[in-house]
Amino acid sequence: MTDATDVTPGETRAPVVVDLQEYRSQKDPLPITFHRRELDLILRVYGRMVGEGEWRDYALDHLKDRAVFSVFKRSGEMPLFRIEKNPKLASRQGAFSVVNTHGRILKRGHDLAQVLKVFDSALKLIDK
Repeated sequence: MTDATDVTPGETRAPVVVDLQEYRSQKDPLPITFHRRELDLILRVYGRMVGEGEWRDYALDHLKDRAVFSVFKRSGEMPLFRIEKNPKLASRQGAFSVVNTHGRILKRGHDLAQVLKVFDSALKLIDK
């Protein structure tokens, strides 16, 4: 990359006028993210579970339609749990949900603190 412009000396260019309304409508929407307080609640639970030896790794995904905090026992595996924020569901069942490895929703609600209480009870894998 250089500082040279593609305009030859003596040549002038007409200014470019961009309609602000049109520019904003064409721009890709911002991804959904966790707010600082939401992430703080999630990381408190994560820290507790790491201390108990249950969880070891996590991943954050900020997608166009939802934000996902995935929890892993080992980084090479499928996530044990996904904590999701989906604003489209906020007026119905609630924007926050906890989903297990198999895709089953363990808890859903409007208040993240209440949804995260699903981790207060001991969740154990039971062989049939």
